[in-house]
Amino acid sequence: MRLDPVEFEIFKNLFVSIAEEMGVTLCRTGFSPNIKERLDYSCAIYDASGQTIAQGDHLPVHLGAMPLSVRAAIDHVDMEPGDTVILNDPFRGGTHLPDITLVSPVFLKRNRTPSFFVANRAHHSDVGGMSPGSMPLAREVFQEGLIIPPVKLVKRGVLDNELMSFILANVRTPDEREGDLTAQIASNRVGEARLREITRKYTYKRVARYAAATQDYAERVLRKTISDVPNGTYRFEDFLDNDGFSPDPIFIRVAIRIIDDSAEVDFTGTDQQTSGGVNANFAITLSASLYAFRCLVQEDVLYNSGISRPVRVIAPPGTVVNALHPSAVAGGNVEASQRITDVVLGALSQALPQMIPAASQGTMNNVTLGGVDPRTGAPFAYYETAGGGMGGRNGLPGINGVHTHMSNTRNTPIEALEHHLPIRISAYSLRQGSGGAGQYPGGEGLVREYEVLSDTSATILTDRRVGHPYGTQGGGPGACGRNTIIRANGTIEPLPSKARVELHPGDRLRIETPGGGGFGISASGRTP
Repeated sequence: MRLDPVEFEIFKNLFVSIAEEMGVTLCRTGFSPNIKERLDYSCAIYDASGQTIAQGDHLPVHLGAMPLSVRAAIDHVDMEPGDTVILNDPFRGGTHLPDITLVSPVFLKRNRTPSFFVANRAHHSDVGGMSPGSMPLAREVFQEGLIIPPVKLVKRGVLDNELMSFILANVRTPDEREGDLTAQIASNRVGEARLREITRKYTYKRVARYAAATQDYAERVLRKTISDVPNGTYRFEDFLDNDGFSPDPIFIRVAIRIIDDSAEVDFTGTDQQTSGGVNANFAITLSASLYAFRCLVQEDVLYNSGISRPVRVIAPPGTVVNALHPSAVAGGNVEASQRITDVVLGALSQALPQMIPAASQGTMNNVTLGGVDPRTGAPFAYYETAGGGMGGRNGLPGINGVHTHMSNTRNTPIEALEHHLPIRISAYSLRQGSGGAGQYPGGEGLVREYEVLSDTSATILTDRRVGHPYGTQGGGPGACGRNTIIRANGTIEPLPSKARVELHPGDRLRIETPGGGGFGISASGRTP
């Protein structure tokens, strides 16, 4: 049946608006600064088979991986009307333990099986484990926090208080966790309500037809985009600084094979999984690879399951891009995902040299802080990421001090952070001179300095402190990042890219983030 192009556009925007409204609900009802201020969450809607229809403009690393969580919920739980499934297990659809996903079926009247699913994923500032913030330097996933397999948190519309109590007993900040989890439940309920509204108005048959059409359209557009890339095999490699235990770099290697209107992304030759927590599971690798190909598309298409159809990802089990249980994975979601993106884009730059930008900062600069707030006597746990330099592009310099690629959060405003925590931000500025030189220079990184007002345990999980963000087409590399403690007595202690440290009142943790790489030879005609 021929689809009306005007109606197609209307439905496309209806689907996106549902996911966006879910996100607004989560933001406005969440408790933690990580949800309310940084917007570290993602929302999406799915069809009856669990295939993505539409997602909000949230975090790429969440959204590309979330279909595997929806699949795990469908496969492991017999869902009924009013149910909500919770999970965070990285080896059953999750990414890392702080990212908790809630999946809800949408049953229409008289239907015995779900007609849709809605889901959201939010990063919780603490889910237990060996260090506050649940982003530790760990050797196995059991040390990283509470593992939640796919189970029902809400049963036929009623919250399972026993399960909620179990979860809250295993975290350092139970009130905040309960608030964020109930906000996630509310977000899914909004998605359910909106899907019921549009099916009542337009009929399920019509809505489902246009949902499938948006998926097919996304596939056609990406196939056309890939068909414009010259056939061939394009290789690239880059590395993570280390895993936090060994000083050795960890190489990620890719070969992209373009065959007419399809692509094969092959990570064979990538280093084996490590003893530290920078391992990525397959969901993360798939997410980063699909994101890179979606970036090639110029048209306004939904990022849905259609994007995955022309792209096959090969990630050998047991490597750092497809780690096996029980490997530690806290950093895979935030650091390995960025390097996977860098290598996929680096390979594509050989086929599309004028289209692909230089490398952006290539790290999320994760900082977790925890202790006891002397103002209240209650424990606190805080997590944030910091922006850096975006890579220069053909025709435009890189943007300064932004979150790039797999991260798409805001910064936490200083006022909000200082209100919630016994911490003062003593410096926050652009890091001048950190962007790579070139015709179109890379963006500048940031300087962010935390002064603690009470005894605080801090974990930093960063990268690009050894390896530089690469330039392209003759552009220079971005500057490496740098981590430092400035003690209250004036002593300066350099820190590696991954470390856990104890801070005392007056101590300052200084994070200097990398700049982006430059694009093209500088105006002087010299290669930077």
